[in-house]
Amino acid sequence: QLQLVESGGDLVQPGGSLRLSCSASGLSLDTYSVAWFRQAPGKEREGVSCICAVASSTSYGGFVKGRFLISRDKAKNTVHLQMSNLGPEDTGIYYCAAVPSGSLICRLFESDYTYWGQGTQITVSS
Repeated sequence: QLQLVESGGDLVQPGGSLRLSCSASGLSLDTYSVAWFRQAPGKEREGVSCICAVASSTSYGGFVKGRFLISRDKAKNTVHLQMSNLGPEDTGIYYCAAVPSGSLICRLFESDYTYWGQGTQITVSS
């Protein structure tokens, strides 16, 4: 059974940066596509980014606009989301999710993912 734990959420000022981590236990993430989703207060959860197991190809939500970078640390069985130039609109709970996959493409649809973490809070405010 794969277990995911997010960390790195914090209060940050507008324009600041954060790095989120999604650490896995129980199984190796090497054969899983991993995604980050977020949910702002009063809004539906939306896809932020994903990284495929095959070739580590990536995808980002349109609102990211080059500000975020998703990556794998295979040695630590962890996926990171490096975020920069954060704004108040980035406030929310960030979740990581994973699904075993041999696909070259990952998608930002919640229904694609089997395993979910509990989330980590990001607040962007001055």
